Amino acid sequence: MGSSAVRTRVKICGITRTADARAAAEAGADAIGLVFYPPSPRYLSVERAVEIRDALPPFVQTVALFVNADGAQIAQVIGRVHPAMLQFHGDETPQFCGQFGVPYVKACRVRPGVDALAYLQPFAAAAAWLVDSFVPEYGGVGESFDWSLVPKERARPLILSGGLELGNVARAIRAVRPWGIDVSSGVESSKAIKDAGKMAAFIAEVRNADV
Repeated sequence: MGSSAVRTRVKICGITRTADARAAAEAGADAIGLVFYPPSPRYLSVERAVEIRDALPPFVQTVALFVNADGAQIAQVIGRVHPAMLQFHGDETPQFCGQFGVPYVKACRVRPGVDALAYLQPFAAAAAWLVDSFVPEYGGVGESFDWSLVPKERARPLILSGGLELGNVARAIRAVRPWGIDVSSGVESSKAIKDAGKMAAFIAEVRNADV
């Protein structure tokens, strides 16, 4: 894959307000993440998620994020929100992730001693693999990890997450050459509140790294 020919995709995760969704789209985001994990400060009700989805312009995808949710909750979100993609961050099995008829991303929380490739290989049917920091809170806390632990061998497109912000995203892209970048706290003004200026600057930095 020639790095000069590939545009790194950007997902802004943990959107909680319609204005933030529109600002993310205007900044050039390819997708936004809607969090359906109740302990998260970025958790959304289905009703709120529908409002945010309806505020988006065309060609910006919605991704519904779950952590060890039950099938009924996921089915309800799919039926009401109609996300383009599901994102699983817990201990879900390949069979569980694949049962909903919606493309999915499977996350691996990376830390020394964890073979990320061995963990992800059973998820060969995933649309993409995502590598994230290993933190008790399941993401969104701004903590990065050692990018040298990212699998070099990739059967699926790779999405990089975990502690990314304006100051390190270009370095991360050059080190890992992921298909996409997933950012949450790195573009916030406060917990769960996105900053339009930070989103625009972050995506501009991703574009610079692509050149």
